[in-house]
Amino acid sequence: MPDWDRELAKIDKQLESISDDQLITPPAGATPAQQQVVVVEREKTSTFGALARLFLAVLVGVAILFWPYSARCGAGLAAYLGAVGVVVLAGVWSAVWTWRHRTAKAHLLSLLVVLWGLVLGGLEILPRTGYAIPTAAHPAAWSCQ
Repeated sequence: MPDWDRELAKIDKQLESISDDQLITPPAGATPAQQQVVVVEREKTSTFGALARLFLAVLVGVAILFWPYSARCGAGLAAYLGAVGVVVLAGVWSAVWTWRHRTAKAHLLSLLVVLWGLVLGGLEILPRTGYAIPTAAHPAAWSCQ
């Protein structure tokens, strides 16, 4: 039976000796021109862009906590749900970029922003669809009567 710790240590040592460019290769069967495009794209992108998108997504996710209008029913509820949708989209936008740039911790935070938006949306939608118990803050009605 193999000693997995020793085998994984060998693999880690091999991966550390290889550059990122060797790990991330162009698509199979790519022409030299397509390979050059991949190289140029790698050189001009940086992790800064992915982290800037993450910062904006987190900022939107925190800002939604300070929503100044009533979100109990009607147009206020529609505007709030639209803003929650923006939180989810910002998290997805950030998640795509952090995935592309191989920033694992930033990607996890991006996914948490997506989850945060889904939870906020669920708090408003579920009582109105009958899947959660309505409260005074989250009534069962969509419109104001």
